[in-house]
Amino acid sequence: MASVVLLLGSASDKPVAAKAEQVLKQLGIDYATHVASAHRTPGRVVDLVENSGAQVFIAIAGLSAALPGVVAAHTRKPVIGVPCTSDSSPGNLDSLLSVVQMPPGVPVAAVGLGRGENAALLAARILALGNDGIVAALEDYQTELERKVIESS
Repeated sequence: MASVVLLLGSASDKPVAAKAEQVLKQLGIDYATHVASAHRTPGRVVDLVENSGAQVFIAIAGLSAALPGVVAAHTRKPVIGVPCTSDSSPGNLDSLLSVVQMPPGVPVAAVGLGRGENAALLAARILALGNDGIVAALEDYQTELERKVIESS
């Protein structure tokens, strides 16, 4: 059973999901990835959310970015929304606003446009609350990140 489920609004969101998958893999966190649209396949979204057994959901969507809110409406577990634009630029902010402007009672954490890696790190921090192995993996990840920053300066 996957600890983290990534839901993509469309196949075009796969490059953003790949960033999250890479981080989750590096941290040793099991995950599953599915394409399920809040508009075109809403029954599939609900089925995946209600039957996955995941501890955290990452919902990646562009355009109207309804997917994170729909996921949050069907679970009490943490949902992280990753807004996307067609070219990863802030020119079309509809997806960002859709993720951060959730109504009261339907919380969705938001990361930056196309920031799948940050969604994975946030999911890992949530899971680390009850898992010392993930805490250690996050420490190693941060140490490596700091090393790379120092080397590049």
